[in-house]
Amino acid sequence: MINLEKFHYASGGMCGYLFENKIDVNNLMRTENIMTILKEECQIHTVGRIGLPLTRRGIIWQLRNRIKRIIKRRWKYVINLIEEIIFQRRNKELQSKMQKLSNERLIPGDMVRVRSKDEIESTLTNWNDLKGCAMMEEMWQYCNTKQRVFKRVGKFLDERDYLIKKCNGIILLEGIICNGTKDFGACDRSCFYFWREEWLEKVK
Repeated sequence: MINLEKFHYASGGMCGYLFENKIDVNNLMRTENIMTILKEECQIHTVGRIGLPLTRRGIIWQLRNRIKRIIKRRWKYVINLIEEIIFQRRNKELQSKMQKLSNERLIPGDMVRVRSKDEIESTLTNWNDLKGCAMMEEMWQYCNTKQRVFKRVGKFLDERDYLIKKCNGIILLEGIICNGTKDFGACDRSCFYFWREEWLEKVK
């Protein structure tokens, strides 16, 4: 029998692919198809090999930023936990506000207005998210602008554990991509922002 943990490590997270597609690992290893599948892996598994080695200065700078982010997250966690305990009514208020902001189902090509900052903030928890989807600081600039729906997100690869996960109510907008964050700096991967459907209002 194959040690799946070791296989997962050696294949760059390929176990997620195998389980998703209901492939018998032990039977697969006895066939020539294993090399074909490993060659078809997602590029995310090779990101670590694409980047150039960091300079000593770069390592120090990134380490400094990482420590700052950790301290910031820990502090925010404590504050949010206290507020959540004190203001237990907030969840019920959010549910009521979300019902008022309910929208008809959006489809690719629909024109939408990104709701105002006040409207979106009224839907956010103390953790700055709605149903798990965070509102990033860099997304606020699009409030009160008209955008076109690119597509609905039904599945996505969770890069933390290499698993394909399903979701509801997540929208991608045409040309609205992330160019980096204040904490991490500039980034050229050009990932689409995830928008909750409640944050968008269909316009005619």
